[in-house]
Amino acid sequence: MKQSDIEFFKNLLLERKEQVLKNIDGATKEIESLDASDARDEVDFATLSVNNLIDHALSVQQSQELFEIEYALGKIEKGTYGICEMCEEAISMQRLKIKPHAKYCIICREISEKEKNKKRSF
Repeated sequence: MKQSDIEFFKNLLLERKEQVLKNIDGATKEIESLDASDARDEVDFATLSVNNLIDHALSVQQSQELFEIEYALGKIEKGTYGICEMCEEAISMQRLKIKPHAKYCIICREISEKEKNKKRSF
């Protein structure tokens, strides 16, 4: 991978990291405001509970993405960015443009997903 490509993906990852941090902060503030609001009846309480669960789930998802972005930025620093962690072949540029924090090429991702699904079914 050319240095200009590495810089492109580094900037893409940093921009996404900034957005994810804003999303997490917004979700945290939303959860805090929901916790502080007064539930006047069962419907209010149910609505607050559902909204709280949704915001929490989104926050967990965003935190996972943040971890993956940080991991990818570390790989850039180590010089291993864009290399599949399973087959050690280059991850396609198209895949990295869609998911710049990808750990696996498409084929290995499919293998990994099948393995996860097998473990879940037992």
